[in-house]
Amino acid sequence: MTTNLTPPVPPVDAAPAAPAAPAAPAAASGAPPRLPLRLALTVLELAALGVAGTTAVTLLAALLASGVGLIFAAGIGLVMLVGVVYALYGVAWFEVERVKNLYALELPPLAPRRRERPGFGGWLRSLWRQAIDGRMWRALVNLTLASIMGVIVIQLVSTMIRSLFYAFSPLTRQGEVDTIIGAMPVWVTSIIGVLGAVLAAFVIWMLVLLHRVLSRALVVPNREAELTEAVRTTSAQRAGAVRAADLERTRIERDLHDGVQPRLVSVGMTLGLAQQKIETDPAAAKALIDEAHTSTKAAITELRQLARGIHTSVLDDRGLDAALSALASRSHIPVQLDVRLDAGMTGAGATCRDAEAAVYFAIAESLTNAAKHSRASECRVVVRSRDGGLWARVEDNGVGGAQVQPGGGLDGITNRVLAAGGSVRLDSPAGGPTSLEVMVPCAS
Repeated sequence: MTTNLTPPVPPVDAAPAAPAAPAAPAAASGAPPRLPLRLALTVLELAALGVAGTTAVTLLAALLASGVGLIFAAGIGLVMLVGVVYALYGVAWFEVERVKNLYALELPPLAPRRRERPGFGGWLRSLWRQAIDGRMWRALVNLTLASIMGVIVIQLVSTMIRSLFYAFSPLTRQGEVDTIIGAMPVWVTSIIGVLGAVLAAFVIWMLVLLHRVLSRALVVPNREAELTEAVRTTSAQRAGAVRAADLERTRIERDLHDGVQPRLVSVGMTLGLAQQKIETDPAAAKALIDEAHTSTKAAITELRQLARGIHTSVLDDRGLDAALSALASRSHIPVQLDVRLDAGMTGAGATCRDAEAAVYFAIAESLTNAAKHSRASECRVVVRSRDGGLWARVEDNGVGGAQVQPGGGLDGITNRVLAAGGSVRLDSPAGGPTSLEVMVPCAS
């Protein structure tokens, strides 16, 4: 909500306010462009769209029709339709930015639909969601209407110029003037020229106002659409968080049941045997106690590794760069680490802890999967600050063929990143290499 504060009105018998006049130019200097200038810019843009916009809309319509018609021609139409979807998005993005800059509107940029799932299926789903994006199509409709208005504006401007020529004809001619409807007296053509110029200017004015109204109605997202998108995003994040929590709990239970628990049971049994032999065979009892001590240290190490998989303290103490350096040093595969982060996005004063944690665990799980399954000889990890968030790429030179399996490591990465509001992209053709990209926005 915006509150306008009005300064108090001075009393009637106060001193003259003339000295305050110089403040007016300063206030005007920071104001947005005045209405006549904005209208002139709108006319110029409509005229330009009458040429370029009409050409672009016609070409896109022709490509779309050709793609639909060639769907069954060896898949050529499908390839064309994929290109058309990306072309439509590019044109719609341009239209949103044009309207935003023309009318100084606070509009969110038209962002492409991100993958919610890795792999080819995830790409197809994101492509389909992009193809049916309502905001993109509304921007395209607005561009089409603006192009039609632009053609009309060009004709009206031409008519207004011709009318002005007739209006000033008494200054250059005497007697009669040849017009498109025949020879007419100069004073008649002058009146017709004035009326024609006024009428053309009025119609141009109305088209400019109509363009403004339509642009605000079509390009500016309505509150219902924003709420629907927010609910959809929140639902996807919630589902990812629930799924990630279930997978994490299952992993902890499995690690405790298969690792630490049998070792602790073995320690208990070894100490029980040592207790039985301590009177009759002290040497054997001592050996059993040493064995139990070794098993206890191994159990502590496993518990420490398990705790590190749940929460890494170095991430909080020294930031993402140091945590990834420690992770790379423990990897069974040589890791080339390249981390370049903005100063405000890592370290003790970081504002995106959730994003750092999601990226860290995604990289950790990727390195673990590479060591177990990829038969790779080296990995490369790249982390960057991008678009107000964190972007990471993990690539190995293994055999490839990685797929997202329910309950697997890649499934855990996907759900953890989705819970943080990010996206995942997996590229793992047979024969390798395998690359995993994650993008996680930082919470504002």
